[in-house]
Amino acid sequence: MENKTVVVIGGVAGGMSFATRYRRLNQNDKIIVLDKGPYVSFANCGLPYHISNEIEQREDLLVAKQSMLEDRFKLDVRVNHEVIKINEQGKSVVVKTMNGLEEIQYDTLILSVGAQAIQLDISGIESHKAIFTLRNIPDMDAIIASIEKYKHKSAVVIGAGFIGLEMAEALKHRGLDVSVVEKAPHVLPPLDIEMATMAQHVLNANDITTYTNTSIVNINNNIATLEDGEEINADLIIMAVGVRPATAFLNNTNIELGFNGGIVVDKQFKTSVKDIYAVGDAMITYNAINQQAAIIALAAPANRQGRQLADSLSGIEKANKGSIATAIVRLFDMSFAATGLNERMLDRDQIEIIHLKANDHAGYFPNATPISLKVIFDKQTHKILGAQAYGRKGVDKRIDIIATAIRAGMLVTDLQDLELAYAPPFGSAKDIVNMVGYVAENIILKITHPVQWYDVESYQNNTSKIIVDVRNLDEIEEGRIAGALSMPLDTLRHTMNELPLDKEILVYCASGVRAYNAETILRNAGYKVKNLDGAYGLYEMMNRGE
Repeated sequence: MENKTVVVIGGVAGGMSFATRYRRLNQNDKIIVLDKGPYVSFANCGLPYHISNEIEQREDLLVAKQSMLEDRFKLDVRVNHEVIKINEQGKSVVVKTMNGLEEIQYDTLILSVGAQAIQLDISGIESHKAIFTLRNIPDMDAIIASIEKYKHKSAVVIGAGFIGLEMAEALKHRGLDVSVVEKAPHVLPPLDIEMATMAQHVLNANDITTYTNTSIVNINNNIATLEDGEEINADLIIMAVGVRPATAFLNNTNIELGFNGGIVVDKQFKTSVKDIYAVGDAMITYNAINQQAAIIALAAPANRQGRQLADSLSGIEKANKGSIATAIVRLFDMSFAATGLNERMLDRDQIEIIHLKANDHAGYFPNATPISLKVIFDKQTHKILGAQAYGRKGVDKRIDIIATAIRAGMLVTDLQDLELAYAPPFGSAKDIVNMVGYVAENIILKITHPVQWYDVESYQNNTSKIIVDVRNLDEIEEGRIAGALSMPLDTLRHTMNELPLDKEILVYCASGVRAYNAETILRNAGYKVKNLDGAYGLYEMMNRGE
């Protein structure tokens, strides 16, 4: 069989995963990797941590050196080669190099062109000399050089997503006065508001000023002006408002592009043009939970897609199975993670929501810290739709377990049967993930009836409803829900006859456990009763007024 020439446009996650896997399966084909930047394989997720000096050596970000890729995998790697045109009929690409234009023939073409940072067109932006985005090593180098040369005192990060908050932390570690501006109603927009609120508290505790529900409308030298006229010092500006597929050079081709300029592919990664395929951040994939088309710019899916395509082109049956967008970010001493769909993406009438809080390991073992976990499941099918969590330790483990359960098609009640490694330093005999399964079963069997934090007001303003606090009296002194009656759990059996049978009762405590016990006692006595999901802690955080 005649050897092929396979040309890969773009390296890093998708492109290099494809090229190295394809080489292992096809030792004789010619593989050419073209990248418009100076590095074909680097850890772009690690860039903020070198800016903060947590990763001290810049070389540590170079995942695979070009010489190794050439020697070990016999790849023809050509950096600083930007593809500006694809000739579909002649099966060639036109490349701009430092020496001029070059035309390269291909038999198979792989598009792993990635995404580019969105740059906002803000009035007066041309007056500022230190505005950056962060997508690659040259971007990182430019940011560090600017900080060191001009000794910036203040920084504004536009965008409070994962990259934006990583950069806010990095710049704070470098000693800058940092502000974050986010157009969405809260920081970390991929999370629901009650989970993201803790991230807001972490930013406040670390003296990072945040502005949400607003945007920068003008820049005048080193001053940024918000919609309401407030001015912020901005010696350095980082734009982290998201990315879009880097596909502008495909506009004059027959390669079909979809929303946001993403490349349309089938489940074998084929584009609309014969012998041209696409993987990674520029490709339109689909959400594996709701089957809707999506662009998911994450390293793990891109790596997986590159390998799957290499297998498919080598005769191994593989198909894209979509993504569930599992992601995590560290913010100072806290971690925030999510997988699957969030509440805003779903119809509240079709879902059940569980908020739980438990220690990352046995409470009696030293240094246990709490994890707050939110899980959403379908009322009818009981399939897990998504989860979010935050805490100091163990967040990654719990989100990874639930992400695996979603991928496996498990029901939420199946979580109670997961056998997780347990010893006091590592976990609890009933892990918080197991507890989700137990609580979900109680909801499904109507043993418990949860009420969400945002529905409490409907109980406060309704004469046919009553709120009952079953905590101890000393706990109530530190705060309570306005209008709630105090009936500690341990005396509830003796005092519940004071409650009217014709009114619906909402019970709550500090963690939900005592309220659940109160709920069962009252229901058995003939009362209509529900339990505040997430307990007083969640309600108090969302009504703190900070």
